[in-house]
Amino acid sequence: MSINVLNSSKNDVTDAESLRQLEFIELAKQKVSALEKELGRKPKACVVTFGCQMNARDSEKLLAILKLAGYEETDSEDSDFVIYNTCTVRDNADQRVFGRLGQCSNHKKSNPHMKIAICGCMMQEQEAVEKIQKSYRFVDLIFGTHNIYKFAELLNTCLESDRMIIDIWKETDKIVEDLPVFRKYPFKSGVNIMFGCNNFCTYCIVPYVRGRERSRAPKDIIRECEKLAADGVKEVMLLGQNVNSYGLDFKDDDPGKISFAHLLELVCEIEGIERVRFMTPHPKDFSDELLDVIAKNRKIARHIHLPLQSGNTEILRRMNRKYTKDDYLSLVQKIRTKLPDVAITTDIIVGFPGETKEAVDDTIDVVKKAHFNNAFTFIYSKRTGTPAASFEDQVPEELVKENFDRLLKVVQEEAKEQTLKYDGQIQRVLIESVNDHDESLLTGRMSNNTLVHFPGNKEMIGEFADVKLLECHGFYYVGELI
Repeated sequence: MSINVLNSSKNDVTDAESLRQLEFIELAKQKVSALEKELGRKPKACVVTFGCQMNARDSEKLLAILKLAGYEETDSEDSDFVIYNTCTVRDNADQRVFGRLGQCSNHKKSNPHMKIAICGCMMQEQEAVEKIQKSYRFVDLIFGTHNIYKFAELLNTCLESDRMIIDIWKETDKIVEDLPVFRKYPFKSGVNIMFGCNNFCTYCIVPYVRGRERSRAPKDIIRECEKLAADGVKEVMLLGQNVNSYGLDFKDDDPGKISFAHLLELVCEIEGIERVRFMTPHPKDFSDELLDVIAKNRKIARHIHLPLQSGNTEILRRMNRKYTKDDYLSLVQKIRTKLPDVAITTDIIVGFPGETKEAVDDTIDVVKKAHFNNAFTFIYSKRTGTPAASFEDQVPEELVKENFDRLLKVVQEEAKEQTLKYDGQIQRVLIESVNDHDESLLTGRMSNNTLVHFPGNKEMIGEFADVKLLECHGFYYVGELI
């Protein structure tokens, strides 16, 4: 795995809090060095990530601090420091974390030096924290989403204490810049442009665990992207729970206030950045300005992930999505007219309270009319603390499964049909890795996010190349270099 460091030098730091955290890294380094002498080997650390791209980016920051403190990265949870960065969007994510904790307790019994930490969205839920306190008392450190920038400080405290440390904040308006980040890939990177969410969809716990929307200053985002480009990054993905509402939390008289569309333009102007992606826009806020910016700039990926959630207007109202079935289809039509080569993917929930067979028929109708290139389908998961959890008309499990299977069949058929349209084309791909199943093949990603596998030399990883698409295999292609 190739991992590079960004912003680890104090000379690059502009934020007083990040400077403070770098000082805690130095203190932690002394403790890890002492542990290395005691163990007779370099201590190992493992970061396990659940959930979204935002969590993946947070985990890169956690890993940076652990490595700068002196730990060696490992994929094994039988390590000297393991941290679980949790998600709580669906119940099965919670259960997976508890299952991993149970396994981890056995590792800790055989390694008295082991430290176990849990952070992320799940830790913003009081019930989850209380369960860990009661049933998983061997956990050493618990913290949430709002104070992840304090990890170096918390790590330092954890290394000098035998008690369980809990540091959960209900909310914050603080954004800390210039923290260290170790990237999984040297040629592409996520860039947070904002944190939190103001939408309060009735099924979603995110606004409660990640707080209200907080946008980073444009100059800080541009500065980070420039540093990434100077470090060899060719593709960036701008990240936010709802990137369309970037900057709306700035004051009207703030001279730095710009729209998300304008921010995209500025990022595209950075020399060395060859492709720009973003995740995730909300249909209700998708502007004509944004469409115009994408249309005139080939650096912006021809892929838009546009969450639908349901194709039934009444279910959408109960979800608090703030658009109708017709609104969504009109937006898709506008996007496809302006961007004829764009791939549109989506998220769909099946089994929301009150959903009938006819409501799912409406969703299937949208899938057929929108011609999605792919759709991520999920069974509704009741999350304590959300309005939908108290809705009385929960859908029977057998009906949910029947409707899910019906929808999934149509999604797969439509996705295959859309992917087939690229057959025989020559597409520019960013080569990302050696193929997982055949070392003679490389794997690249097209602008529209479709994967393609083709023969090539691993020295080409991180470069762009033109590939002819020869064989469609449903969601991916096999091709050849041109």
